[in-house]
Amino acid sequence: MTHPATRAARRAAARKHPQRRQRTTHSAFSTKDWKLLILRRNKLKRARQLGRLWPHPGRQLELILTETDPLHVLFICSRNQWRSPTAEAIYRKAPGLAVRSAGTARAARRQVKLTDIRWADLILVMEDKHASRLRAEFRQDLRHKALHVLDIPDDYGFMDPELVDLLGSVVDPLIDAAQRR
Repeated sequence: MTHPATRAARRAAARKHPQRRQRTTHSAFSTKDWKLLILRRNKLKRARQLGRLWPHPGRQLELILTETDPLHVLFICSRNQWRSPTAEAIYRKAPGLAVRSAGTARAARRQVKLTDIRWADLILVMEDKHASRLRAEFRQDLRHKALHVLDIPDDYGFMDPELVDLLGSVVDPLIDAAQRR
């Protein structure tokens, strides 16, 4: 049997043999379904950043996705040597949090990058100068991010008990407020 030459003939042949047209899927979700889930999750994150309600409360799928997403917190100081690594060490194992630390100086152990800014849901800087440096370098990407200045001077060493107490008293309310959103 030869291949039908016209489109109408091919359609007629396909109607006669419906088993040829069936596609088999190997998983419960196709790639299109996964893409839609990721897009919905991104829309929900963006709506939270803007302080809007999305999705409609009756939708359960988005609520399930948000419960599994940790809050991404980025701690920033100058050289990423004492203050921000201390904050990262304190909150690293906290449930519902994913934590990173970085520095604004060129000589920082880990310098803040655009990927860090995009990753973070909540950005906590130690001093005003860190916030102004971030705004100067990442203005567009900080537009819808929560950025808070902790006002913690560079007077402490790594895991200094006073620094740990100060971080706990300043950071805990900010994280609680961000998680309630």
